[in-house]
Amino acid sequence: EEGRITGLPHYEGDRVEQGETLVRLEDDLLKAELAKAVATSRQVQINLQRLEKLAKRNAVSDDELARARTDLNVADAEQRLLQTRLGYTRITAPFSGVISQRLAEPGDVVPRHTHLMTLIDPQSLVTRILVSDLLLPQLQLNDQVSVRIDGLGSEAYPGKIVRIHPELDENTRMGIVEVALEPVPPGARPGQFCRITINSANQPRLTIPFNALQRDSKGEYVYLLEQDQTTSRRAVTTGLRIADRLEILSGLEPGEQIVTRGFLGLKTGIPVDPVN
Repeated sequence: EEGRITGLPHYEGDRVEQGETLVRLEDDLLKAELAKAVATSRQVQINLQRLEKLAKRNAVSDDELARARTDLNVADAEQRLLQTRLGYTRITAPFSGVISQRLAEPGDVVPRHTHLMTLIDPQSLVTRILVSDLLLPQLQLNDQVSVRIDGLGSEAYPGKIVRIHPELDENTRMGIVEVALEPVPPGARPGQFCRITINSANQPRLTIPFNALQRDSKGEYVYLLEQDQTTSRRAVTTGLRIADRLEILSGLEPGEQIVTRGFLGLKTGIPVDPVN
């Protein structure tokens, strides 16, 4: 409902309980209209009762009786509409929480759908993270994760995956995963920076230095160091990039040596002098 704000008792940081009034809008005109609608409904009801008595003596037409009943239905509907609109002049807290934003003041005239304040539940914190699409198939709802909040030190807190978005982020092309803290640690606040460790991501992985990967029109590859100190090209399939290292999904075996620098003029079969 649009109107002038007459009451806005809470400020940022105030705790409110479920059902407590947050905003009051001017309602004098609506109350007057509702009183008028109630009186009209009573008058129409009295008129209908009179016509029904006359109808028993065939002293009134069926059309007139039908119009009276329709008038009563219309009057009742108008009364219910005004009662609903009057209810919209009081905005109550849908849940217990803390006021985080107060965006209006008493006296302001606000249109419908205006953002007046923000209410948060400090005991229900969720963080949204971006995850490589290569890791998404390994994740499931309710998977346990570890959460570290920079503002609370190095301690890790338990969390779990509560939502996996079906589409990738259109800007980063990465999956969106929501993680809930359970329970919320003391001192945790919305907007803090946190770091998530996904337990399924701790499985052993074969990785190489990111700079060792080469690319051309044929695809991704590395230079393998053979036993005779020559090099050979080996096609590989890559996975996640983890800091300055790159996961290898196929093409290499643990223990095989590769060239990590000095690629200028390097070709298959060229002898090299390894430098650790």
